[in-house]
Amino acid sequence: MTEPDIVSINRRAWNKQSHDGASPWVQTINAEAIASARRGDWSVILTPTQTVPRSWFNDIVGKEVLCLASGGGQQAPVLAAAGAHVTSFDNSDSQLEKDKQVAEREGLKIELQQGDMADLSRFADASFDLIFHPTSNVFVADVKPVWLECARVLRPSGRLLAGFMNPSFYLFDHQAIEQGQPLTVKFKLPYADTEQLDSIQIQTRVEKGLAIEFSHSLEDQIGAQIAAGLVIAGFYEDHWDDEATPLNAFMPTSMATLAIKLKE
Repeated sequence: MTEPDIVSINRRAWNKQSHDGASPWVQTINAEAIASARRGDWSVILTPTQTVPRSWFNDIVGKEVLCLASGGGQQAPVLAAAGAHVTSFDNSDSQLEKDKQVAEREGLKIELQQGDMADLSRFADASFDLIFHPTSNVFVADVKPVWLECARVLRPSGRLLAGFMNPSFYLFDHQAIEQGQPLTVKFKLPYADTEQLDSIQIQTRVEKGLAIEFSHSLEDQIGAQIAAGLVIAGFYEDHWDDEATPLNAFMPTSMATLAIKLKE
């Protein structure tokens, strides 16, 4: 089977999801939230439900912030309204369009850039004070280049706020769960759709607006941040909700890290 073009497949899938508008990750923030952010009362999420501690951000007013794989008219507009100079970088042009729509509606300035989260070569070294990277690296086969690029474009003492899925989430057959079958361990970790699905199944996922996903070990999610020159300074786990997955009753399904770049 020909190796699928993951970046292109996932762009089309997210464009479809964004156009359909059903996913909570494609619904734009309202005007009230932007007005609150301008007053200094704001919050954002890296994982499905838990608010990121404000202490993780330090002072973002006037700082250069990269919202990485974070389009959809949600976090980027809030951070811009809170006073940051925001660049929104996303694989999906439809998700970027939603950032643009909110920015125009609310009179915000957000720079929009489309591309692969593992390739930030258009940005110079030490371009950003903070990177906000919500749970989205499930859409890349290898997460290590993402961390290396984040470390490169961060300034010394810059901060990377990242959310990611609990690797154990991918032990289970979620399609079977949706069909009412019991929770059963089925897959070996790290999981990859490209290894478990054939070309027809992959095409079916895309037509349904579902992206190709990959799990990553904690060694790659956390250890590779450290190897890239970052220091882990904060951590929390998050649950989802029972409607999203029955696994919610048994374990946290995601987690988040605050990492700080070592001074050069």
